[in-house]
Amino acid sequence: MSRERILVEITVDDDAAPPPVTVETGLDTAATDHLHRRGVMLMLAAVFCFAIMDATAKYLNRHYPAPGLVWARYLVHLIMMLVLFGRRMGLDLVRSANPGWQMVRGVLLMTSTLCAFLALKYLPLAETCAIGFVSPLLVTILSSTLLKEEVSRERWAAVATGFFGVLIIVRPGGGLLTAASMLPLGAACCFSTYQIITRKIAHADSPYVTLFYVALVGSVLMTFALPFAWKTPTPGDAVLVVATGLLGGSAHFFMIRALTHAPAALLAPFVYSQLLWATIFGLLFFGEFPDGWSVIGMMFIVGSGLYVAYGQKFHLHRPVAGR
Repeated sequence: MSRERILVEITVDDDAAPPPVTVETGLDTAATDHLHRRGVMLMLAAVFCFAIMDATAKYLNRHYPAPGLVWARYLVHLIMMLVLFGRRMGLDLVRSANPGWQMVRGVLLMTSTLCAFLALKYLPLAETCAIGFVSPLLVTILSSTLLKEEVSRERWAAVATGFFGVLIIVRPGGGLLTAASMLPLGAACCFSTYQIITRKIAHADSPYVTLFYVALVGSVLMTFALPFAWKTPTPGDAVLVVATGLLGGSAHFFMIRALTHAPAALLAPFVYSQLLWATIFGLLFFGEFPDGWSVIGMMFIVGSGLYVAYGQKFHLHRPVAGR
């Protein structure tokens, strides 16, 4: 996934997991169930958009430099934010209580996306997606070391199990243990640090402000790479380049809406449906299919991620914006 990863509070992606959301309470059971179903559908739509964006980025990576694609992805996202919210929110869209931290978050997410796009150039789609899903495990590690949160032995065991799954996928002696296999891990590290900062400032800014800064920082900084990494796309490919930005922006919007309708704990399992789409798209468009060992590794990663999700308390306030 351009590794914008959806990680529900644990990490909801791509490309920006909006800060914790307040889910309405005080509704009767039927109304609550309806809201929850709507939240699940919106999260599935977000995951689907991210999966299509990854497949599109993988195709474009065959013909165009990744930095130029990342620039276009964030520029289109920025324009989308201005069109949808600029007139309604005005200067409130750029007012932040923590502009410095917002800039740092933007740099981290931009770097995560760049690593992810580069990884998609060299690695199979499903395996890249699976390795990126170690982000919740890295968030657990960083929460313990940086935020001094208490982590149970069971959750540490889940973290170790998840990384064992990564080793199974890239297995020493196998074809995936290359320098390129470090790229999705680098993307996951950047995204996890981004999530930790998001936790610290989640209550201060609107999720739309957070998403705007992500798009602004990514598009501005990647502009400096254009003289060295731009190749003008053909008209057909230009449509796909624009689509990456529209898909990423739409996915984050769907994610925000999903978190306003349903608790993060309910939505967490549906995030992993991206692995299914990545496998399908990899087979259909690139002739890729994970071997048996990779499937086993994916199961380890998904299982440990779900344990981490359900083994911690979710604090739902407002959506946390992110990649």
